[in-house]
Amino acid sequence: MRPAYASGASAVPLLGETIGANLDRTVASSADRDALVERATGRRWTYDGFGADVDAVALGLRGLGVVKGDRVGIWSPNRAEWMLVQYATAKLGAILVTINPAYRVHELEFVLKQAGVRTLVAAPAFKTSDYRVMAAEVAPKCPALEEVLFLGTGEWDALVDAGRAGDRAVLGGIGATLSPDDPINIQYTSGTTGFPKGATLSHHNILNNGFFVGELCGYDEEDRVCVPVPFYHCFGMVMGNLAATSHGACVVIPAPAFDPEATLEAVAAEGCTSLYGVPTMFIEMLGHLAARGAALDLSALRTGIMAGSPCPVEVMRQVIDRLGMDEVAICYGMTETSPVSTQTRAGDSLERRVTTVGTVHPHLEIKIVDPVTGVTVPRGVPGEFCTRGYSVMLGYWDEPERTAEVVDAARWMRTGDLAVMDEDGYVGITGRIKDMVIRGGENVYPREVEEFLYTHPDIVDAQVIGVPDDRYGEELMAWVRLRDGAAGLTAESLREFCRGRLAHFKIPRYVHLVDAFPMTVTGKVRKVQMRAEAIGILGLKDPPPTA
Repeated sequence: MRPAYASGASAVPLLGETIGANLDRTVASSADRDALVERATGRRWTYDGFGADVDAVALGLRGLGVVKGDRVGIWSPNRAEWMLVQYATAKLGAILVTINPAYRVHELEFVLKQAGVRTLVAAPAFKTSDYRVMAAEVAPKCPALEEVLFLGTGEWDALVDAGRAGDRAVLGGIGATLSPDDPINIQYTSGTTGFPKGATLSHHNILNNGFFVGELCGYDEEDRVCVPVPFYHCFGMVMGNLAATSHGACVVIPAPAFDPEATLEAVAAEGCTSLYGVPTMFIEMLGHLAARGAALDLSALRTGIMAGSPCPVEVMRQVIDRLGMDEVAICYGMTETSPVSTQTRAGDSLERRVTTVGTVHPHLEIKIVDPVTGVTVPRGVPGEFCTRGYSVMLGYWDEPERTAEVVDAARWMRTGDLAVMDEDGYVGITGRIKDMVIRGGENVYPREVEEFLYTHPDIVDAQVIGVPDDRYGEELMAWVRLRDGAAGLTAESLREFCRGRLAHFKIPRYVHLVDAFPMTVTGKVRKVQMRAEAIGILGLKDPPPTA
């Protein structure tokens, strides 16, 4: 049998330039075209205006003493200034540290200290969080922190005005000293186990990944990309912003945080051709679309990206039929790989888009290995997904030992995800190695059970976890979201639905009805938290860890 290995041959070469140089090329070729629209404020930028404001922010930061290699933190929901800071720091060679807007004081302090952030740019507040108060609390504990700037204040305006009065030619001189291989971004992983790790990414990493995501989506200067996913994560700043600017397309920010109505209205009002989201976002938008009285003109939509978690087949069907996104792509990746490693193509069937995460990305290699031996398995055999190429991070910031745990001597990144590659090179993700449930000696992959539960007429979403069991070691528990108006669902009625259609050891013993799942800001379900809560709900005792 053929080995589960594939490489992404491409006639389109990698970009051998910095983010700043790439933006300058786009500004020169698309000066009068829309670059950025912020719906919440009504502000709009052409590429010429966007380039000028990026340079103003860069020169303003330089006036504060920010130089190549300095870490600049950005702590804010989605807004135009976030994107300006993203490109301004790239032009200076400063390293942008993206900070989750949901972080609390102790998490903020950890990131500022671990990355050695010199300058923090922040929104004054977000939802119920007062960032001014929180920043003031942690600043004395962060010895590297010299400046804290709040967006929308006189202080920020003064910085931008000073930059506008500066000499833009200075940035050309700085750009000549930068290399595409320089570190440009630190993004912290979710930290579901232990402290978060700062994945350190270069111009070459994220510019090329964004570019090739855009290539496979067919982007050009006519496209308008609606980005409701957070900028602080690769989904927003790479797959969204960099994919757009590297093709002269326009980024549309529908709202500071995800809002289904604002997103749909932005798509209609701006004639967006592409829409991003995790499956739960699309589920909310579809529900909102069905409930609203007036129709929306979404006819410009043709493509988009769904990522973060598996997409139920019915959701994908509705995204295509009701939103008109015939070319919607499924992407798979992780922060440490900039992020995308595989992607479905425009011509792929509905089945391919709901059962796989596509094929290898251009200029990358992928393989499926035995998690124990590291040997590549045959196609059709499950194992651990690994990837190698330009997209693999430089490493975890200041943590070489933790880097060595996931990136081997040959530069293969071990993802911790279980996957299988079919004969045509399409990859299916079956779950996390750590999520796999071992019930009475049988390996159960939650993804398989979840996909089956989606076929229940009353279930709109489902997540399956393992919980401790004295007899079998682990038992399955299904957390379920019901459709509006659905009758109550019991564990027994769900088991009856499964009998004869799932192997007995895959049938959930417990059922827990919820309105929402505990999730990260990027839409990934926190199964570690679910397990902890489930143990309390069921009155179980978590067994001690084994050596």
